[in-house]
Amino acid sequence: MTYPHIDPVALSLGPLAIHWYGLMYLLGFVFVWLLGRYRAPRFAWQTNQLEDLLFYGAIGVILGGRLGYALFYDLLANLDNPLNLLKIWQGGMSFHGGLLGVLVAFWYFGRKTGKSFFEISDFIAPMVPIGLMLGRIGNFINGELWGRVSDVPWAMVFPGAGPLPRHPSQLYQAALEGLLLFIVLWLFSAKARPRAAVSGLFLLVYGLFRFIVEFVRIPDPQYGYLAFDWLTMGQVLCLPMIIGGLAMMMWAYKRDRVTKTG
Repeated sequence: MTYPHIDPVALSLGPLAIHWYGLMYLLGFVFVWLLGRYRAPRFAWQTNQLEDLLFYGAIGVILGGRLGYALFYDLLANLDNPLNLLKIWQGGMSFHGGLLGVLVAFWYFGRKTGKSFFEISDFIAPMVPIGLMLGRIGNFINGELWGRVSDVPWAMVFPGAGPLPRHPSQLYQAALEGLLLFIVLWLFSAKARPRAAVSGLFLLVYGLFRFIVEFVRIPDPQYGYLAFDWLTMGQVLCLPMIIGGLAMMMWAYKRDRVTKTG
């Protein structure tokens, strides 16, 4: 298959260019807001609280994502030209950095509202995968973060990646870390769960899905494979998520049993 050449600029208004990548992030926040409004009454959240959280979360995603990318994946290039950090339309957002930025936003929002950290994270976690899915679609439109050379029927020849067809790993991530993770978390959180269990499941399942996709995704060229000719920086960063998510769920259910038995 040939990559469907999509202009990364969705709309040009004179000197102003609106990129699909940026629009995907905007759509992600819109969908999270809509889903949050749907969930808010059940969790005793007010609309203005949801909107404040999304505002802080958006800042955390953008700042954390860009700083995380600079720190984890492209430190030397960004030190040479710090203004690159402002060019989010060109891609270069680290999920792990964005996650850290969002966690800081949760902490700050909790300080202001009196809500506990896990009360916030359990509420928002089931909605996050929709934004992740749209972000990966933005990567696909940009023709970046492609996969390894492959002969599967749906492999694509990406511009700038040579003449050989490759795994469309961006779409794998959109399907697994986005759509499927959303379904898992939405169904899991439909029933009352111990505090922190939903957040733990998010970390665990996202980490597993991302770790798996990294096997068919080309690693960042500045790092390549870190060991064994397959271990990537993305997988290294996912290991604490998998371990932490599993430990968080075990802790949540153990504490719940202790509470119920007195």
